[in-house]
Amino acid sequence: MKGQALKGQGAKGGGKARRRKLAVNRLRHRLTRLATEGRPLEDTVQRFVSGHDLPLVEGLRCTFAVRVEADAVYVRHRVNGLPDDLALRRIPDTDLWFVVVEIPPDSRVEYQYELRRGDHWERFNDPANPRQAPGPFGSSSVLHSQGYRPPPWTAYDPEARPGELVEMEIRSQAQRRENRVTLYLPARFRPTGRYPLLVVHDGGDFLAYADMKTVLDNLIHSHDMAETVVAFTYPGDRLKEYPNSGAHARWIAEELVGQLETQLPLVARPSGRALMGSSFGAVASLATAVRRPQTFGSLLLQSGSFVFTDIGADHGEDPAFDPVVRFVNRYRAHPTRVADRLFVSCGVYEDLIVANRSMLPVFAEAGMEVRYVESRDGHNWESWRDRLGEGLSWIFPGEQLFVYE
Repeated sequence: MKGQALKGQGAKGGGKARRRKLAVNRLRHRLTRLATEGRPLEDTVQRFVSGHDLPLVEGLRCTFAVRVEADAVYVRHRVNGLPDDLALRRIPDTDLWFVVVEIPPDSRVEYQYELRRGDHWERFNDPANPRQAPGPFGSSSVLHSQGYRPPPWTAYDPEARPGELVEMEIRSQAQRRENRVTLYLPARFRPTGRYPLLVVHDGGDFLAYADMKTVLDNLIHSHDMAETVVAFTYPGDRLKEYPNSGAHARWIAEELVGQLETQLPLVARPSGRALMGSSFGAVASLATAVRRPQTFGSLLLQSGSFVFTDIGADHGEDPAFDPVVRFVNRYRAHPTRVADRLFVSCGVYEDLIVANRSMLPVFAEAGMEVRYVESRDGHNWESWRDRLGEGLSWIFPGEQLFVYE
């Protein structure tokens, strides 16, 4: 065991290996010695910060550390199971704050720091961590625990021929407005082909924050996914439209699909149609399928906000969830077969993990084939990005391209 001291090594009967001290604890010991000797601490602190990738991952233990003048510092995160107020400790006579947390392998955690100076509070990304994840409400810093690697098909591949994005506006009589749609045409698209159709809720966010065009280019290039036409849709007021709206279901299943199948060489049968969404978008996908059963042969539901109650009406969430709870409660009481196949995914660090697990037997009872995947991640766009390869290659697999020709 190179670089590790062993307790009782060489003694009769062997012995346990002494666990190596964490880097931050070695730093604290060194600073204590320097302070006792009356020597300056600044250079040692700075060497620690600049000499390590922060947060510092040592096996299962992850050290969050930040240099800042403050009265209190916290790690803000959305990891179900960690304390909401994850407080850092200040190393005496320095401006370095730290906390050590045990994080399972293959985890991905988005976080920020929040400090308090007197009555002033400030939230900010980790200045020592270049990894950041974008989102509709701003970026967050990202921790990769031991073993986590972004799936290879999430990165730009110069060998993958790029598909084309085409902007459209389609009139919805049901919603009484013009709706924006961004259409993805695969690189080898031709009028004589026959293509499956994927409709995506919150399409602009999937393109901006989940790199979905790159993902599609890569999966199609590697033949993991069939050449597919993708319609990225944009909501109006998603909190009102997504939870079981008849007008929304008519727009998606009749007006949008109907016009695209008129204008493009699409398969135009349930096996060649899929509908997907995340969070409230997953609720919208299921609700649309309930109102228009067997229009879509497959659903891809990521971190669905499937909040429900077994008794009473108090669900403990924001009032925006009231129509969601009414819809999910009704569906759970009388599940129906709305599609042939469902791909369901959720992060184990989400508050919604129990709700998603609870929906699996309900879907199975309705006679649908379900593939379920969990990840050590939270409720965020890159978590959904990381599951796209498994979901899309299962719904429209490239090996079965002949089915769609």
